[in-house]
Amino acid sequence: MLYIVATPIGNLEDITLRALEVLKNVDIVLAEDTRVSKKLFSHYKINTQLISWHQHSSDKDFDKLAKYFASNKNVALITDAGSPGISDPGGKLIELVLTNFPDIEIVAVPGASALTAMISIAGIAMDKFLFLGFLPHKKGRQTLMTEIKASKRPVIFFESVHRVLKTLDQLADCNKQLIIGRELTKKFETVYRGTAKEILAKLNNDKNQQKGEFVIIVNNV
Repeated sequence: MLYIVATPIGNLEDITLRALEVLKNVDIVLAEDTRVSKKLFSHYKINTQLISWHQHSSDKDFDKLAKYFASNKNVALITDAGSPGISDPGGKLIELVLTNFPDIEIVAVPGASALTAMISIAGIAMDKFLFLGFLPHKKGRQTLMTEIKASKRPVIFFESVHRVLKTLDQLADCNKQLIIGRELTKKFETVYRGTAKEILAKLNNDKNQQKGEFVIIVNNV
């Protein structure tokens, strides 16, 4: 089996009992960054072997893993934080397994996700929404910004500390309400509500508030 296992997005207690059981009992765990995953494994005394699988992994790297799938080993895939397959290389691995080992059962072990965590506290109708993952740095970014502003549905996307101010500046002319989560589930978790201009002013007044990972919802309803 290939287990797709969700791990905490910050607070290490946000992991399911089922996920812990799977991670302790599979033959190997494929991790986006083994250094990050070792912290989780150390906390829960998980001794399963970790092997790297990340966005730069190639088909040749998969060939090295093929022996595990060919010999009916149980494998788990985890990302640095949250649910694999959402803005990380999980989808690529699943595609390769489906192509090369179609008889392998792929099982979801659901849990934490920054996407669903933010939706749950949004306070607006999110039964229909547009999710864009991480916005591109340059190519296609302006086109997406236009799409975000014109959307008739809420738009949710991830943004890094390096570009959050630029993003808010690009959204400042649309005067729509935003809900922004920073460092969700972590010690310095902060949720901002207001227009891009209002939130931008708050971030500019406190440089510490610019740190961390951000999830942004643009309320187009």
